[in-house]
Amino acid sequence: MNKSLTSLLLSVLMMALCSIDVCAQNNGIKDDFNPIQTGVNSLNIAPDARGASMGDIGVATDPDANSQYWNPSKYAFAYSTAAASLSYTPWLRKLVNDIFLANLAGYWKIGSGDNQALSASLRYFSLGEVTTNNPSSGQVAQTLNPYEMSFDVGYSRKLSDKFSMGVVFRYIYSDLGFSDTYAGDQNTGASAFAADISGYYTTYPIIGRNECQFSWGWNISNIGTKVSYNHGEDPAFLPTNLRLGTSFAFPLADYHTLAVSVDLNKLLVPTRPREKDYVSAPENTPENIEQQRQYIDALEKWENMSPITGMFKSFTDAPGGFKEELKEITWSLGAEYNYNQQFFLRAGYFYENAMKGNRQYFSMGAGFSLNVVRLDAAYMLATAQTSPLDQTLRFTLTFDMDGLKELFGRR
Repeated sequence: MNKSLTSLLLSVLMMALCSIDVCAQNNGIKDDFNPIQTGVNSLNIAPDARGASMGDIGVATDPDANSQYWNPSKYAFAYSTAAASLSYTPWLRKLVNDIFLANLAGYWKIGSGDNQALSASLRYFSLGEVTTNNPSSGQVAQTLNPYEMSFDVGYSRKLSDKFSMGVVFRYIYSDLGFSDTYAGDQNTGASAFAADISGYYTTYPIIGRNECQFSWGWNISNIGTKVSYNHGEDPAFLPTNLRLGTSFAFPLADYHTLAVSVDLNKLLVPTRPREKDYVSAPENTPENIEQQRQYIDALEKWENMSPITGMFKSFTDAPGGFKEELKEITWSLGAEYNYNQQFFLRAGYFYENAMKGNRQYFSMGAGFSLNVVRLDAAYMLATAQTSPLDQTLRFTLTFDMDGLKELFGRR
């Protein structure tokens, strides 16, 4: 597959996964629209129904089987010895019916002190079925099934009664499926390796006569190599992300609890240079030629920049300065009500600046838990009717291993 076709496909995938809103571009945003460009964008899709139903929140909420994505250090504070979950999300269902995300995650507490945990997750993002046409005859040349996947393992440990840290190692594979059959080019996909590092703090203050829970957490995810498409000619940064958040839970009455949480996110990826930020002089003038050269030099420097350098550069390289850097921060606000850890109601809101992607939506969901199994569902309601993320559903089924032991122990 030639380089221009690869770049075009990556751009289309990024726009689809980020859900660029058409109405934003019709309201004066088009000229300033400047989202962060990365490869393997599916790594930023929330996999589970619980976090998604609160507006994509999870870095400081109570630990569950899906903490591997949000904050793996929470596993050290997990209440159960082990748990596993399976999640399914039909993605962009308003546009197509064969794109989906499937995620399997779980953990196991180890050691006699109940202060360590091993964890793992496997996620598979299918881009559905794609057909390509013969450029000469117009007939279907091949049917493809592009996908992205990742597998990771993690370890978390309590460093005190209130604080824990965790680390995750991840293998990533992205197969866009395309090859230029007529040129004899067989594309084999692209691989990358990454790591996460995280921390989690939780305490139980007494406010009035009630015991509450206050937690905060952080997670730097997908710190790793670039993913190189087209035999290394199209390297792309992984979506390295900094997530910060806090959560406060307080009792409403006996068996009734409400938790309110806030998450902040920023991609630690350098901004791709835009030609319009360098070239302003009339064409075919000496000044224009010099500006074009400066733009090409900046683009080459961006393409050759190491991921670690890019992480630090991402705080200062926005064309609009500090004001634009602030626009790169997304935020989520969510709440979870639970009755006796058996019935749950959730709601939240996610905001991304229109200049950086314009994902803005409300979410809601519910969950029901027994000793052995818990079922959660989430529903997304975009604030703009043109958003392809509108009406997105998620489902998560979780199995508690302690509950399974009790169930079989009674027999």
